[in-house]
Amino acid sequence: MKDNKTLLGTAAALLILSVIFFIIERLAGRGRNRVQPVIRRGWFTDVIYLFATGLFTKPLMRLLLFLPAAILVIAQVVPAETFKAGLYAGFGPLSRQPVWLQAIEIYVIGDFTGYWTHRLFHRGRWWPFHAVHHSSEDLDWLGSVRVHPVNELVNKLSQAVPLLLMGFNPLVTLSTAPVLTFFAIFIHANVNWEFGPLRYVIATPVFHRWHHSREREAWDKNFAGLLPLWDILFGTFYMPRGRYPENFGICEPMPKGFLGQLWEPFAWLVRRGKKVDPA
Repeated sequence: MKDNKTLLGTAAALLILSVIFFIIERLAGRGRNRVQPVIRRGWFTDVIYLFATGLFTKPLMRLLLFLPAAILVIAQVVPAETFKAGLYAGFGPLSRQPVWLQAIEIYVIGDFTGYWTHRLFHRGRWWPFHAVHHSSEDLDWLGSVRVHPVNELVNKLSQAVPLLLMGFNPLVTLSTAPVLTFFAIFIHANVNWEFGPLRYVIATPVFHRWHHSREREAWDKNFAGLLPLWDILFGTFYMPRGRYPENFGICEPMPKGFLGQLWEPFAWLVRRGKKVDPA
């Protein structure tokens, strides 16, 4: 019964997002986007990722979020009874701040953590798992959901666990997730929008689509999910004026199907695969 509700909810989300991004990509962005069909290469694979995330990855993520609660109880920071009674609302001075201030701090800290986690996934043995996400050759909003479960779980845990251990209200922390999820979908959209001077303030589709480019000068650039500030500070910002990303994908082989992509990172590690320079 629960699985049926999840399937229906995911199907509804797919329908709603398809309508929203049809308007964004096909109407509002017409003439300034990369021409590709609606049902483009990899579309069915990405739809499977969307449903698999709802059915398997998200429940596992909720289970793993018990980890910070266990740490707080073992460290005797919060009594176990507080969690059992459903009364936990954070601890320490951070939890006593106004909700709006906590939300701002959570966005900033979470994005900073996400920046460095993202950079980690572009290195060594982490890269094969992240390469699955970069394998989309016709990048659009739906390509945002093509994320290997290992990549997804590490991303979410690396952002949520430190925030919860710092004492932020868990409801405020978790309430930022839908906003960040929608924004992550948006910056993959097939539109060449960069928001003028705001290109240095907030991530845009052009900013993130350069991150997915196969052009050598764009490799390992634009890691931030929300604030380009981190890329500017740490020397990974790349948004050449007057140019837009066109050539997407990876230089390594990647299976086209869902199951093949789930297994490929492990096979890659067995082969001791490395990033390949097309030159």
